[in-house]
Amino acid sequence: MPRHILDESKIHPAIRQKISDNHRDLVDEVLEAMKKTDIVVAGMAQNPNCGRACKALKKKGVTFTYIEKGSYLSQWRKRNALKMWTGWPTFPMVFVKGVLVGGADDLEKLIDSGELDTLLKG
Repeated sequence: MPRHILDESKIHPAIRQKISDNHRDLVDEVLEAMKKTDIVVAGMAQNPNCGRACKALKKKGVTFTYIEKGSYLSQWRKRNALKMWTGWPTFPMVFVKGVLVGGADDLEKLIDSGELDTLLKG
């Protein structure tokens, strides 16, 4: 089922660039990391789920890039750009080979089922 995204034709032309440029530097940072590393975790300080995701990847022994931006009260506007870009509402955001696979719970399921290995081979 496709997710609902406001069609570009429903956004006034005068504000399209503003939407596109909203903290674009963070989105670009994640995109650049995806070119260099098969697994990228975007997270924030003080969030135990971000720590869980990193811990699970370390235990698995795979290389990953962790991009941390702020904490609960800092840089939330910047992180919001990632939420708007992906449609994923929480942190961490885990990407495998450029594909958003979800958060810590979703990552642990992929590891436990062996699907992470399959994704990394593909």
